[in-house]
Amino acid sequence: MCANETEAEKYKEEGNESFKNGNWEQAIKLYTKAIDTIASETRNMSIYYKNRAAAYLKQENYDAALEDCERSLQIIPSDPKALFRRCQALEALKRYEEAYRDATQIFKDDPANKPIQPILARLHQIVQERARQNAQMSNKLESMMKIVFELSESIDKRETAMNNLLVLARDQAGAELMIKTTIVQQIKKLLKVEKNKEIFITGIRVIGELCKHNEKRTKIVLKDIGLPWFLEILDSNDEKQVNAAEHCMQTVLNAFSGMENKPDTKPKKELVEKNKNNIDTLLSCLVYSVNNRAISGLARDAIIELLIRNINYDQLNWAEKLVEQGGVERLMECASELEEYKYESAMNITPSTRTIAAVCLSRIYDNMYYDKLRETFMEKINNFLKDKLLTPDIESKVRVTVALTALLRGPLDVGNSILGREGIMEMILVMANTEDELQQKVACECLIAAASKADKAKAIISQGVDILKKLYKSKNENVRIRALVGLCKLGSSGGSDASLKPFAEGSTLKLAEACRRYLLHPGKDSDVRKWAAEGLSYLTLDAEVKEKLIEDKPALQALVELAKTGDQSVLFGVITTLVNLCNAYEKQEVIPEMIELAKFAKQHIPEEHELDDPDFVTKRILTLGHNNVTTALVSLSKTESNNSRELISRVFNALCSEPDLRGTVVAQGGVKVLIALAHKGTDKGKRQAAQALARIGITMNPEVAFPGQRALEVIRPLISSLHPDCSGLENFEALMALCNIAQMNEAARQRILREGGFSKIEHYMFEDHEYLCRAATQCMCNLTQSEDVIKMFEGENDRVKYSVSLCLDEDKDTAMAAAGMLAIITGASEKCCAKVFDSVNWLDALHCLLANPLQSMQYRGVCVVYNIISAKKELSEKLMETDIMEILMALSRLPPYDGRENIVKIAGKALQEAEKWGVIKKPEEDN
Repeated sequence: MCANETEAEKYKEEGNESFKNGNWEQAIKLYTKAIDTIASETRNMSIYYKNRAAAYLKQENYDAALEDCERSLQIIPSDPKALFRRCQALEALKRYEEAYRDATQIFKDDPANKPIQPILARLHQIVQERARQNAQMSNKLESMMKIVFELSESIDKRETAMNNLLVLARDQAGAELMIKTTIVQQIKKLLKVEKNKEIFITGIRVIGELCKHNEKRTKIVLKDIGLPWFLEILDSNDEKQVNAAEHCMQTVLNAFSGMENKPDTKPKKELVEKNKNNIDTLLSCLVYSVNNRAISGLARDAIIELLIRNINYDQLNWAEKLVEQGGVERLMECASELEEYKYESAMNITPSTRTIAAVCLSRIYDNMYYDKLRETFMEKINNFLKDKLLTPDIESKVRVTVALTALLRGPLDVGNSILGREGIMEMILVMANTEDELQQKVACECLIAAASKADKAKAIISQGVDILKKLYKSKNENVRIRALVGLCKLGSSGGSDASLKPFAEGSTLKLAEACRRYLLHPGKDSDVRKWAAEGLSYLTLDAEVKEKLIEDKPALQALVELAKTGDQSVLFGVITTLVNLCNAYEKQEVIPEMIELAKFAKQHIPEEHELDDPDFVTKRILTLGHNNVTTALVSLSKTESNNSRELISRVFNALCSEPDLRGTVVAQGGVKVLIALAHKGTDKGKRQAAQALARIGITMNPEVAFPGQRALEVIRPLISSLHPDCSGLENFEALMALCNIAQMNEAARQRILREGGFSKIEHYMFEDHEYLCRAATQCMCNLTQSEDVIKMFEGENDRVKYSVSLCLDEDKDTAMAAAGMLAIITGASEKCCAKVFDSVNWLDALHCLLANPLQSMQYRGVCVVYNIISAKKELSEKLMETDIMEILMALSRLPPYDGRENIVKIAGKALQEAEKWGVIKKPEEDN
């Protein structure tokens, strides 16, 4: 055997050991190393592939398992293990006919193979039933198509038939049957003349379902209707139709890239390369439609949202391609569009368009990973602004200012670099000082966005406060509210530092009162409420304003109602106000030594206001929770901005810090949103959402808090909190929540194992911190109800030995959990019973348990002893060589009252088992 083969065999053996211990991720890595070590397709290579397939099956990664089985079978075509594992993968993927083929082959080759017989019988029944159903399905499909496409039929019948087609398309077999008919072309024709919106939208959804997770069917659909068709149906002012079309286009992209409509999904590199032309064509269509003058505002927003949703994936590389194809200039056009300029070639926009365009520009800039790309991005921005600035008319200057505002709200670094150029700030101040109301309005907006950094705020305070005060007296309400927000932002430039007051004492309260009036009485223009909320978002850094606002029920209700509209342009104002009210913003850690050093150096030291003490913060959080703020957060959570998602997570976590509000968060739909927030966003945002979920999982029954599939979805974010970067409190809360989820059912325990939770939870059992060790031990105790965990304890390790040691822990709750764990594993495994004696402390531990004043501990102790005695004669003899028999006899003779009945009973049964082995005898037999 050559050196490479020897090394590969070593990796395989290590992989087998990891597999036995349930560490499937590690096993996969080791089998992969074995595969990579040898180049030729030898018999050993076949073994490595089928072993890795077994690990993939444990992880429920059936596609990867199938691929490895097929590679193994290419080397050894009739290998029974590879065929068996391929059969398992195919059945899990619901490819029953192919699974039945493999099961039949195994049975033909080895009729005495007992494990395959029940599988063959089950698959035979499924295949027979599917053949019968397909025949019925074909008849149903034909009758439904006749009704749907016959315009003379009644609307009710046609709606029912179209809904039935949608249900059929969601079924794998139904979709395969439908794609073989002309249904796609017929739906395309129908939607050209269909006037009923319900049928129209359901027809779009049918197309989407046919494409879902299936590359082959998607190609057939595109061949039949073409990519431009999707853009045609997207162009509508009906929100439901636009949402359905947007979802349909995302489904097409997912089919070509291997993604799913889940927060943590990623494209598959091989699939992306294979479908490169189709994916690039889709991107080109989206880019060239961004500034299409003919489409509706809702359609434009949907197109930009599709770009935002997929721009971060390295495998797609959309950010770089979008820059190359002129996407930046097109987005800048959208960002500079104004509803006031109405003419034939004006773009249709919504109140959210500029905000969404700013988010998209920010995402593109974030994906410019090296200097050359960032220079190209800046070049595109400069070219757009240069063209506008060289044009002498006022409209161009206004558009530049509006575009700059978008950059300041999106890629801030880009916006600030442009703002710092000679003449730009002067141009904005000149516009603000004119008598033209439109110029005043856009200049105010730009000044508000520009005052995001302290140095910029100081410059504007020195140059622009008088102009803003003048504009605040304007007769135009739109100008007046924007000037007010500008003053609010400048007035709050000191942040939460109570010692810094940019304006005179009491000014912030007066400004807050003005914002409140606009919030409650917006007049004819509802846009005014949005600006009032933004003004409050700056002022609520002041603790006095927080206290005044929290006692103002009508104002709080107005904020909640504003958020429920779902308008993305109100998001910043509302959510930042809520973050400030909860004090959920990130606070810098105060180190006493640094304060003393700052005093010595005569540096400014920030002061916290007395109204920001914990008691006041708790009162504000409870008030917000009782005013249904969760419904506002749910409405605002649809945003694609990661920074905004982080702010929403912070408010949710603040609400969940109060046990009384956790039920309200669950009842108002907060869990679904929190799971999405925990999977996607900034690292800090995901941590905040995960901690909120953990807090809910601690105090509420997880079956109620996380019904159905959500209990499994919440496991990954909880396990991600078991990380050194997370605080001890986050670790503890995640362990407690996982402990509760682990006792639900086997599916939950298996998901914890698949997500790598076992090793992380075990790590915390060795922690010196009492609470962390206790929570981890309790969690592990619940996990031991799984057979796979028992096998890990049976492996060549010291897990049982350590469990015995933990029974002697000073913390009663930790010892209780360890004793429960020991009782479970000894009851399930003879090997674990034998491994108890590996510990030098085993007798002390049993003494401690059997003589414990707590009855619950005594009960666990007698269960452990009974399990060991029942397991094997040799183990029973070893136990009876000590004083354990005398202790058991004493316990069996205790009066069975005060809850001791079970202890007496189990102690008696343990003595009977020892008697059966012949290890002890009754006294009368000795006589």
